[in-house]
Amino acid sequence: MLADSHCHLNYKGLVEDQDNVLERARARGVAAMLNISTRQCEWDDVIATAERNADVWASVGIHPHEADGHPDMDAATLVGAAHHPRVVALGECGLDYYYDHSDRARQAVLFRAHCEAARETGLPIIVHTRDAEDDTAALIENELGKGAFSGVIHCFTGTKAFAEQMLALGFYISISGIVTFKSARDLQQVAADLPTERLLIETDAPFLAPVPHRGKAGEPAFVADTCNFLAQLRGEAPEELARTTAANFRTLFAGTMA
Repeated sequence: MLADSHCHLNYKGLVEDQDNVLERARARGVAAMLNISTRQCEWDDVIATAERNADVWASVGIHPHEADGHPDMDAATLVGAAHHPRVVALGECGLDYYYDHSDRARQAVLFRAHCEAARETGLPIIVHTRDAEDDTAALIENELGKGAFSGVIHCFTGTKAFAEQMLALGFYISISGIVTFKSARDLQQVAADLPTERLLIETDAPFLAPVPHRGKAGEPAFVADTCNFLAQLRGEAPEELARTTAANFRTLFAGTMA
């Protein structure tokens, strides 16, 4: 049993063949997929996919790249959308200083809105962070001071120190297919030592297809390849890592896979 904690089933590259994409995932043992939104205009379609498929759940949120395009987005709007029974998370949200597609201050305002919504709804946040580790950690720690909430650092590529900060704050760490890349030696060292009880795996499909699928559109079925590689890296049985990360998925996104 596998869980893909982060995929974009309604993105180009997957949506055109969505039913077959889902069947290929199921054939490789994927029992749960979290379909992630990045813009408000996607929410209805992302939720509709989850409504049609008992093994798919949805998030509602605004990616930091899209922050400037959502000047009126606030916690109340997120909370309202999050009441749908197929919505189990808020995001992806966060800070991206690599591309700077949106104003950094606006990214932070929107990130805080997701944290506020998480406190109100009890749902976890899904955090995107790139070249912004210090500000991400400081913002999350500050927001936790206002009240508890949970979350996951998705597609983790950060330092050991950042991982330790996030774990200390109660967050989960999700590893994507990047860990299989030859260039990812530093990430492999960090991933090998992450505590099993806080570990998730993901595809970020249709992006970041793992070895041996480099160059193809990623899809949830490929989470099995990431699991196999990560298990070997950690000296664990793939079946056991699959079970553990699926159980972690159930724990973080409470009520799923019931």
